[in-house]
Amino acid sequence: MGTINYTKNKHIAYIEVSDPEKYNAMSLSMWIELKKAIDDIDADKNIRVCIMRGNGEKAFVSGANISEFETQRGSKETSDRYNIAVEEAQLSLSDCRVPVIAAISGICYGGGLGLALSCDMRYASPNSKFRMPAGRLGLGYGYRNMQQFLANLGPIFTSEAFFSANVYPAVDAEKMGIINSVKDDVFGYTQALAEQIASNAPLTIQAAKRAMRSIIQGDTSNIDSINAQINACFVSKDYAEGRKAFAEKRQPDFKGE
Repeated sequence: MGTINYTKNKHIAYIEVSDPEKYNAMSLSMWIELKKAIDDIDADKNIRVCIMRGNGEKAFVSGANISEFETQRGSKETSDRYNIAVEEAQLSLSDCRVPVIAAISGICYGGGLGLALSCDMRYASPNSKFRMPAGRLGLGYGYRNMQQFLANLGPIFTSEAFFSANVYPAVDAEKMGIINSVKDDVFGYTQALAEQIASNAPLTIQAAKRAMRSIIQGDTSNIDSINAQINACFVSKDYAEGRKAFAEKRQPDFKGE
């Protein structure tokens, strides 16, 4: 049975999708577990960044666990319940308080591609492959999920990916905007990047992420609270520490205060 392995070390959280026999396919219970992990990250102010990956190097996430479709997606009622769980997990990932980095190796298909695009940054190993096979399965994709694709790939590549169900190698995925870049040692690279992010001012990063998410969604209802969050950076102890460290030519020690 697949699981979501969730651990924390200092300021970094780690989420591993684990069902290697099924290439880390997501079951209903795993979507629910993923949402719980993100909720914990949001509540833990010590966490400043998260890395998400699949178990092993053969797959990030191969999509939904098709063996569950008869029981979990065989009727409108069960499909609605399943779709809600998927949307809540992906939305929580997108709206997570801290940056989320996807470390992708191997297969990244369907729901796995949706998960990757819900992360803020995505890096892939040279052997990675990407596909949106919904057109081969007869599945519908919701408004929010499509919004994520359009925000990252634009209408031209989103149309091609959905309409053709093509498989894209990592080099093509980079050109399309699916990933930031290809890295030979994707896990080492994302670990180093997470450590770099964790050393920066967390209040600044969290305010920037929230502003970017609102702009992408075209949501102007939170402008006042976002501005308040940004203004709080200028009166924080971290801002004073940043100025002092710059003057003293040393690395700042940010506390998130």
